[in-house]
Amino acid sequence: MRDLATLPKAHLHLHFTGSMRLDTLIELASSSRTRLPSSFLDGDPLRVPADRRGWFRFQRAYDTARALVRTEEVMRRIVLEAALDDDAEGSRRLEIQVDPTSYAPFVGGITPALEIILDAAKQATTLTGVEVAVIVAASRMRHPLDARTLARLAVRYAGDQPGEVVGFGLSNDERAGQTASWERAFAIARRGGLASMPHGGELLGPDHLREVVSALGPTRLGHGVRAGEDPTLLDAIIAAGISLEVCPASNVSLGVYRSPDDVPLRTLMSHGAQIALSADDPLLFQSRLVNQYEIARTLGCDDAELAELARGSIRASLASPSTKRAWLAEVDTWLATPDRRPETGSSGSREADVPESHALPEQGA
Repeated sequence: MRDLATLPKAHLHLHFTGSMRLDTLIELASSSRTRLPSSFLDGDPLRVPADRRGWFRFQRAYDTARALVRTEEVMRRIVLEAALDDDAEGSRRLEIQVDPTSYAPFVGGITPALEIILDAAKQATTLTGVEVAVIVAASRMRHPLDARTLARLAVRYAGDQPGEVVGFGLSNDERAGQTASWERAFAIARRGGLASMPHGGELLGPDHLREVVSALGPTRLGHGVRAGEDPTLLDAIIAAGISLEVCPASNVSLGVYRSPDDVPLRTLMSHGAQIALSADDPLLFQSRLVNQYEIARTLGCDDAELAELARGSIRASLASPSTKRAWLAEVDTWLATPDRRPETGSSGSREADVPESHALPEQGA
């Protein structure tokens, strides 16, 4: 088994605050005399059932971390550390997702907040060699008019280079609001040249996923994993060229599946889905990018299949065609190079730390 940390790959579903290192969070909490929930400190991933009470617990922990991000210095630090961590795990491209609204009060507004993150992404690209681009994400917990404001802001900074906005997303609890309410915001973003990156198909199943696909016209789906419950829908998503950002550890930690064995990764692969394995919120789930590939390995993926998953992440990224070709060639080299590591029983990273969790919720929970 080859070292998964050296496998070239792209990281396409990572939230800004959720990417924070635990040591950084503890340092920020100490300096502001903020008491952290025990779930951050007990050494176990956050585990919640996938119902509204469970999601609230997850969101409360996330909001606690986000409330500690109050300065430009901290915002820049988060971006740089995320890029450094990705670099250590073989990532060539990071497309980090952020809602600048959350940090605007501390730096003078949503425009300065976004500009800080974009500039930090450019600097991180230079310092680490990992291309860092930005996805601006609206929240389902805010009014759809706010999303239109964010879409117009994102378009102002749209581009195809590191340190520019490459996509527009919709995050938070996918059970909140009516999906069609955000259609106009996504239309603004698409007209401005941005890719469509909504969440969908994690907490809710195929019926809701159809709404997301129909109303928001995704380029990629954040999660989309529950398309595996409806082969006809899954095949239609694949035929439409929509890639899936699959986050196995997140799915288990949020109670969507009981264990990694239940994540339908093999089903998605067997239908030919283009998949980008991603970590989602490693701060809360204590499972980073390489861990997702380790989970795939435990599901029976051999090195050739893991290489194809890495290729899928690269192809699904918004990097330039020439850059993608170079990275794909690096994947071929990784696969062609015999494994010369000592037989340690590990892939070169810590073992996948995925909690046992809760049963799939009843529809409408």
